[in-house]
Amino acid sequence: MNSPYEQPQAILLVPTSMGVGLTSACLGLIQALDTIGLKAGFLKPFMQNELNGPGLDRSTALVSRALNQRPPSPISQARLERLLRDDQTDELMENAVELYEQVVQQAQRDGSTLDLVVVEGVVPTQHTTYATQTNAQLAHALNARIILVGTGDLNEPQALAEQLDMHARSFGGVSSKRTLGGILMRMKHLPYGQEDDLSAAPGTIKPQLKESALAELRQYSPALATDKFHLIGVVPYSKTLSAPRTLDVARALNAKLLNEGEATSRRVLSTSLCARSAANALHIFKPGSLIVASGDRDDVVLASALATMNGIQLAGVLLTNGFMPNDSMIEMCRPALKTGLPVLAVETDSLTTAQHLSQLSSEIPMDDFERAEQVARYVAAHMDLEWLKAHLSSGYTRRLSPSAFRHQLVKLAQQAKKRVVLPEGNEPRTVEAAIICQRRGIADCVLLGKRDEIQNVARNRGLSLPEGLTIIDPESTRANYIGPMVERRRGKLNELTAEEQLQDNVVLGTMMLQLDEVDGLVSGAIHTTAHTVRPAFQLIKTAPEYSQVSSIFFMLLPEQVVVYGDCAVNPDPDADTLAEIALQSARSAEAFGIEPRVAMISYSTGESGTGVDVDKVREATRIAKQRAPHLAIDGPLQYDAAAIESVGKQKAPDSLVAGKATVFVFPDLNTGNTTYKAVQRSARVVSVGPMLQGLNKPVNDLSRGALVDDIVYTIALTAIQASQREG
Repeated sequence: MNSPYEQPQAILLVPTSMGVGLTSACLGLIQALDTIGLKAGFLKPFMQNELNGPGLDRSTALVSRALNQRPPSPISQARLERLLRDDQTDELMENAVELYEQVVQQAQRDGSTLDLVVVEGVVPTQHTTYATQTNAQLAHALNARIILVGTGDLNEPQALAEQLDMHARSFGGVSSKRTLGGILMRMKHLPYGQEDDLSAAPGTIKPQLKESALAELRQYSPALATDKFHLIGVVPYSKTLSAPRTLDVARALNAKLLNEGEATSRRVLSTSLCARSAANALHIFKPGSLIVASGDRDDVVLASALATMNGIQLAGVLLTNGFMPNDSMIEMCRPALKTGLPVLAVETDSLTTAQHLSQLSSEIPMDDFERAEQVARYVAAHMDLEWLKAHLSSGYTRRLSPSAFRHQLVKLAQQAKKRVVLPEGNEPRTVEAAIICQRRGIADCVLLGKRDEIQNVARNRGLSLPEGLTIIDPESTRANYIGPMVERRRGKLNELTAEEQLQDNVVLGTMMLQLDEVDGLVSGAIHTTAHTVRPAFQLIKTAPEYSQVSSIFFMLLPEQVVVYGDCAVNPDPDADTLAEIALQSARSAEAFGIEPRVAMISYSTGESGTGVDVDKVREATRIAKQRAPHLAIDGPLQYDAAAIESVGKQKAPDSLVAGKATVFVFPDLNTGNTTYKAVQRSARVVSVGPMLQGLNKPVNDLSRGALVDDIVYTIALTAIQASQREG
C-alpha cells in the first residue's frame, strides 16, 4: 500500500520521433505491468493539436475506454506554449505535477492503489521543437524514470542507434540510472517472424535483438553496449493492427455511406483498384479487401455481391466518379447488403481515390476501442515481463489481475498438453478458436465435422488450418460408440436409441471423453446449456467426492478476478447443495491462483434477517465450515458487505471475508445468473465460463454470444481442469 507520502513511481515514455506509436507503447506497457501484478495509471500531461486534431485528447480517450481508467485531460497546447514563451517553466511543471496527483487521487477514489504511473511524453515535430527540453524537465519534476520509444528498420542500424543515443543524452545518457531502457515499435525486417501473432499472451515473445541486430547497433553507439540499457520490448510492424475500419476510410474520404452495414467493425486489410473486368480480377475478392471501382462498373458490383454471398467478408465496396448503381442493381444486391457489406461512394475518380487511401493515418482513431485493446495486447506480448518484474515490482504485493489470470490460463494450459473435443466443429468462432489454441499450444483440439466444410469456414475467415489440428467426420465413427454407450447406460438404452442419440455430436463427443479418447469437451456456441451438460450428467457423472454438479464464472473485474457460483446449473439448491457449491467454488478458485475468501450471499448480513431464504444460507454456511474448517467462509452476507471494504467493516466488523471476498456463492440460480449478467453488461466486465464443477471429467459450456477469445479461454480452462483431475 502506498502511504500519502509515497507517490507511485513515474515512468515517462519519451518518443524519439513522430510516428513511433507512442500511445500504443503506453497501452502495451500498462497491460504488461498489469500481467505481473503492478497497477499502473496513465497520464498525458500536454496536448499536441497537430497530432491529435480537434476535440478530446485521443490518447486519454483510448486509455480511458480500453483500460477502464479515468485520466485527467491534458494541458492545452496553447497554455503549454504560452508558459514556455513567457519563461514560466516552473508553473508549467507544477501544473503537470498537479495532473499527476489527480491520477493518483482518482485511483484512490475508485478504490485502488497505483504502483506506477505511465506518462506519455511530448512528441518531437516540426512545430514542437521544445519537445526534448520539455520531456527532460518533466522527468525531473515527476522524478520519473525514462523509457525511450523508437522505431526504425534493422536494415538501417546506424540511424536507429543514433536516434536512441541522442535522445538519451537529455536524461544523462543510456547508461544513467534514470534511463531504464527502450521499446522499439513498428520495427521492420526483424530476425523473427511473429508479426501476425495477434493472440499471443503478454510477455510470450521475447525481445530478440541482443545477439544479432543489437551487435550492429553497438557499432554506431557504444553506449548501447552497456548492461544498464535494456531492450524492454521489440514490437514488429503489424499490417493487421494498422488496418482502419471501413468507417474510418469513409470519414477520411468524406465518403457517402450508401449502405453502412458493418462499417464500424469490418477492417480494411488491403485496397484493390479494379481497373480490369471482374472476371480477370477474381483474386482481389478476399477477406478484408476494400474493392475500389467506378460506380458504373456493374460487373464489379455484382462480383462483390456474389463473393459476399459465398461467405467472403469483404471490407466493403468503394464506388468512385460519383456514379451510383441503378435501383434494379441495388435490388439484385440486396441479399449481400443484408449480410453487412458496406458500400461507399465518392465524387473523385478511381486513381485520385486510391492516392487518398494511401495517405490514410495509421494512428488509432479515438473511438476504435477494439483496435486499441488489440494493440495493447500485441505490444504487451513483446514486452520482457521478467525484466520488468525484477526491476519494478520490488516491495509490491502481487494480485491476480485480469491480465495475469488470462496469462496464467494460457501458461497452465500449455503445460497441461491436453486434447479437447469441440462438437460444434464447423461453427466459425469455434473453428477460429481451435486454430488459435492449436498454434499457441493451448490444447490439441478435435473438431467434429466434415473437413471440406471446416476448411471452407476457415478460408472465408482468412485463416488456414494448422498441422496437428484433428478433424473427425462424425459419420465415419458414430457406430464405434453404440456398444460402449449401451454398456455405460445399461438398462436405460438399447442399440437403436443409442444410435439415435449419437447423431448428436455433443453426445458423440461426450462418449469420446468417457472413453478417454479426449481429455475434455467444450460446446454451447450454438447449443443451450442443457444440451451441453445433459449428456455429461448421463455419461460422465459426478466425481466421487461430490454429489452435485455446479458452475462458476471467473469475473474479470477491473482490479482483480473473482469467482461467481452457481450461475448456470442449480435453480434452487438446498442448504447441503449450497454448501457443496461453496466448497467446489473455493477449490476451483484456489486451483486458478485466487486465494479463496468465500461469501455466502443473501439479502441479509449476519443475524439481522430472518426467513426461509436467509436461514438456508445461514445453514449452508454452517455445513461448509464444518466440512472445511480451514476455509475462510462467512455468511449470510449482502453483496456490498462482501465486496466493499468500508461496508464490510461496518456491517460485519469481525468477519475475515466481509469487504474482501473473492468467491461469491449465490443462494439460487435466479440471483446468480441475474447478478453475473448485470455486472458483465453494465460494468463492461469480461466473464470466463461457465466452468462446470463436480464432474468426473471436464465438460464446459459456452454462452451462445461467446466471442472467439471466450472460446479460447474456455478451452484453456478445460485443459487445466483435465490436468488437475489427474493430480
